[in-house]
Amino acid sequence: MNVSGPTSPAPREVAATRQNAVARFCHRFALLFAWALTIVLFGVLEPDSFLQLQNFTSIFNSQAVLVVLTCSLVVTLTSSEYDLSAASVLSLSAMLIAILNTQQAVPIGWAIVVALLAGLVVGAINGILVVVIGVESIIATLGMGSLVSGITLWISHSNLVSGISNTLVELVIVPRFFGISLGFVYAVVIVAALWFFLTYTPLGRQLLFVGRGRRIARLSGLPVGKLRFGALMAGSFLAAVAGVLYAGTSASADPNSGDSFMLPAFAAAFLGSTAIVPGRFNAWGSFAAVYFLVTGIYGLSLMGIQVFIQNLFYGGALIIAVALSIMVRRSETREPDIAKEGN
Repeated sequence: MNVSGPTSPAPREVAATRQNAVARFCHRFALLFAWALTIVLFGVLEPDSFLQLQNFTSIFNSQAVLVVLTCSLVVTLTSSEYDLSAASVLSLSAMLIAILNTQQAVPIGWAIVVALLAGLVVGAINGILVVVIGVESIIATLGMGSLVSGITLWISHSNLVSGISNTLVELVIVPRFFGISLGFVYAVVIVAALWFFLTYTPLGRQLLFVGRGRRIARLSGLPVGKLRFGALMAGSFLAAVAGVLYAGTSASADPNSGDSFMLPAFAAAFLGSTAIVPGRFNAWGSFAAVYFLVTGIYGLSLMGIQVFIQNLFYGGALIIAVALSIMVRRSETREPDIAKEGN
């Protein structure tokens, strides 16, 4: 009687496994490679002006608001909801801080609390419209965004409000670590916290499950409505946090400030879903996408490209990012099927 030991995998299977591992690695970090190549490219084309430490610290410090706003979209998109009111919440948050602090003499700390509460209120209204009443999120939040923009214009009389307390300014834009401001540090902390929440907490995993398929999640016993409601509130709260950072960055509030952030934030969120964790909206992928896009625009501006290139760049990036995101999701769902067929 022959007793055979465990069979070792065939050489072809080993080679295929290694190739798949390499392919997955390249897929996950392709965006980071593209970002590095962008830096190298502009470093070669504009070595005297681009490759300076001051330029890189400026790029990192200036995009903290966009990073946090993109995180707010990551939360809602993870639950398969679209929040088109996020940029308007940013403007309202910054404007409330400016008006309360400069015109009503409210201490900056309390003004920030009111701004954050306003974000939660908008998120709760979005949740009622989308989850309770059943309005499609893209319609409900589009209308809510227009309403919030109107309120912001009304309370500001359509004027820029400046003179926000230096306390907030110092806590956001004053360089602390090798030219890096605290605003960038706050953004990184929020990105890390969101990554941890979606990856390692039961609530975050439930939210991912809801985004993958509400019907299956509901049949599995998950509180789908509560999770969607919470995602809309959390997203709006983070948008209000982005408004706080904007107020601290500019020491003022513009009633239309959020408009310029909406397109870049969506472009970064979708482009980020093709990296780090391909096929899933994720915090670190969006973080890398923000700085990849901004680095490209900054490099083109150094080469003398006109200002309109920003809209062209972000618009094209959004189209390409959405297409890539759909393709990645399809490939991610096909791989398990192929594995089952092979077995």
